[in-house]
Amino acid sequence: MADVVEEVIAQIQENLTATGVDGAGDAGVATNATGKIPSTPEGMALAYGTLVVMALLPIFFGSLRSVKHHKEQSTAFAKTGEKPDTMSSKDAMMFPIMASCALFGLYMFFKIFSKDNINYLLTGYFFFLGVMALSHLLSPVISSLIPASIPKIPYHLSFVQGPQEGGEKKSKEKKYLIDYRFTTHDVVCFIVALIISVWYLVQKHWIANNLLGLSFAVNGVELLHLNNIATGCILLCGLFVYDIFWVFGTNVMVTVAKSFEAPIKIVFPQDLMTNGLSASNFAVLGLGDIVIPGIFIALLLRFDNSLKRKSKTYFYATFIAYFIGLLATIFVMHVFKHAQPALLYLVPACLGTPLLLAVLKGDLKKLLAYEDHPEEKPSKEKVPKNTNANAEKITTPAKKETKKKEAKKAK
Repeated sequence: MADVVEEVIAQIQENLTATGVDGAGDAGVATNATGKIPSTPEGMALAYGTLVVMALLPIFFGSLRSVKHHKEQSTAFAKTGEKPDTMSSKDAMMFPIMASCALFGLYMFFKIFSKDNINYLLTGYFFFLGVMALSHLLSPVISSLIPASIPKIPYHLSFVQGPQEGGEKKSKEKKYLIDYRFTTHDVVCFIVALIISVWYLVQKHWIANNLLGLSFAVNGVELLHLNNIATGCILLCGLFVYDIFWVFGTNVMVTVAKSFEAPIKIVFPQDLMTNGLSASNFAVLGLGDIVIPGIFIALLLRFDNSLKRKSKTYFYATFIAYFIGLLATIFVMHVFKHAQPALLYLVPACLGTPLLLAVLKGDLKKLLAYEDHPEEKPSKEKVPKNTNANAEKITTPAKKETKKKEAKKAK
């Protein structure tokens, strides 16, 4: 009888822990779907505490790097006049719909085809993405560690399509199919990133998974820019509904999350103290719960910089609100013994805090009007009114010639 009760409890534990895991790059805070009970309360506390820290670091450093990237974009825009790519309101409205289509598409693929074959393709895809993301992340760190005695030799890899002649018009412009500049320091970063990615490819170790996942998160917060606050509100609200529907409304997200093998989440073992590096009972946090709020928090840091004040009030306040929202997710999960989608708590915290703060500080209009790259409005030139007084003063060359002819005839 005791064995039957233990089996039932284990099955309930597995169902509860599996429910909160999201798919398609967005996983809620949850334990893994093995149904294993953490060995010690200390191990569970260590796992969730480490997850919280690993979630905060990409947002903080990615936001700082986004400011630098924004300045580079603004400089390039001033030189070339080409407006940088940013997420528009239409893109934000379509994002949850496209994510839902991608999620359901993966669900159908896993139902129809062998999940092993699909995961081979996904692993190869994320392997190349991981190499590039890690190289970009490690570039400033490794460059600072390389001795000055090692020369920084620049290289330029280009593949040019030459001028073409044909038809009525001749095209003399060169088209760069590949235009990549790098240095010897970048080669060192590429080798380090390649070693870590191969480690993940061969062993799927959780440390290698976290290194790749954190690099994706930092690069996402740095490079994905919301142009204004309204776009951020639309995106977060849309994904708030998306998260709740696919987690609690269907089993699609759970199925995809169990079948999907890729570094789209950060994990930490709850049984690390007992099993060491070979631990297998993981607490999980999806990259979507880091990157989506992170790009909004990064936007607030750039807004703080635009105000040219000494403090970064909106950035730090929303950053702390994100931290509290993440703690609330873990707390509710353990109180109700049911894993939770993190965006359910993170979206209200990240949206409500800056809007309430803007109302209290009187910055609401400035906050809503802020744009990373404002569109240039056509200037209205003042055209003099054609009155009788100034109509006589305004003369054209044709009128001058007419007057000369009339003067000659009069003579």
